[in-house]
Amino acid sequence: MNALKYLAGYPPPLLARVQDLIAHDRLGGMLADKYGQPHGVRNDGQLYDYVQALKDQHLRKSAPLGKVIYDARLQVMKHALGTHTTISRVQGSRLKASREIRIASVFRDAPAAFLRMIVVHELAHLKEADHNKSFYQLCTHIEPDYHQLEFDLRLYLTHLELEQRGG
Repeated sequence: MNALKYLAGYPPPLLARVQDLIAHDRLGGMLADKYGQPHGVRNDGQLYDYVQALKDQHLRKSAPLGKVIYDARLQVMKHALGTHTTISRVQGSRLKASREIRIASVFRDAPAAFLRMIVVHELAHLKEADHNKSFYQLCTHIEPDYHQLEFDLRLYLTHLELEQRGG
């Protein structure tokens, strides 16, 4: 079941249904039907504005963002879909912190719902560092369908990998 590495930990009956979709070449079509809506966030400036708008709507009191970019170096295969970092620099007698969010370039061409899900995930890390109950509660507060989107994103990544392999 190496083809289902993004779905590790899900129950066997669910994995069997996914295997059936793959075997009958219906996974891509199912995802296209459900998430055919593309987004217009094509460059880093648009991505920054998109993330900032979500942050302003849901996390107004959190620290400001210094940079938000698409990053081609993030390895989707190593489960890095996005990163959040805090960079501290000394400026005179002050310590300045800048927060950065980097989103894997695969999301430039992904359906709009998946971009929103990964942005919500990275924004939630501004308040909660760990993937704990509070973190996921914040994610579902910002995006009520967060858990379904996360699962479907895993299906999407599985589909992309199968396409790259040629089947």
